[in-house]
Amino acid sequence: MQYKRILLKLSGEALMGDRQYGIDPKRLKEYAQEIKQVVDKNIEVAIVIGGGNIFRGVAGASNGMDRVQGDHMGMLATCINGLALQSALEDEGIHTRLQTAIEIKEIAEPYIKRRANRHLEKGRVVIFGGGTGNPYFTTDTAAVLRAIEINADAILKGTRVDGIYNVDPEKDKNAVKFESITFKDVIEKGLKVMDMTAFTLSEENKLPIIVFDMNTNGNLLKLVSGEQIGTIVDNE
Repeated sequence: MQYKRILLKLSGEALMGDRQYGIDPKRLKEYAQEIKQVVDKNIEVAIVIGGGNIFRGVAGASNGMDRVQGDHMGMLATCINGLALQSALEDEGIHTRLQTAIEIKEIAEPYIKRRANRHLEKGRVVIFGGGTGNPYFTTDTAAVLRAIEINADAILKGTRVDGIYNVDPEKDKNAVKFESITFKDVIEKGLKVMDMTAFTLSEENKLPIIVFDMNTNGNLLKLVSGEQIGTIVDNE
């Protein structure tokens, strides 16, 4: 296997499937099955999931809501998604733990680095909810932060496109895909991979980011097996 420990970043919107909002049980089950294929290969998996399918703090702030309040609502949305994913994974027979950056002791463990590492070593999938626990930081930043803390080999960002392009491939059929690209080139070209705080943190800690299509069956397993899937961003 190419990696021993990964952090999988999923957007909240990915859970909507064909819906306008909320969670699509069919899509949730598909993701759980994809993750199980990787767990069965004895790869340690941590997951950070967004909350955009339920609430976006930035959108709330643009409509007059206090940004801090909005971001706290977004953090709770990620916990809802985390619970949903936990349930789907356990239906597939995978042992999981949900850890949150904000304390909700009745439904999840508080995030503790040593405990998270211990769960991963025991083969449990650890889902990190609640973002970083602070407003003004995205779940992209939370994903990079947690990946660094648990010494993940890479961040795998599952999206609905099969990598990074010079322009939006959903809007321009002539878009050109990058098989690999450096952090420096992403910044110079103004490509949208992650928000700049997350991206800079990843670059400084030499943590590669791989952007790939999570909605294609088998892609996650192929990626961790060493196949060229998606686009890798690293320092060289």
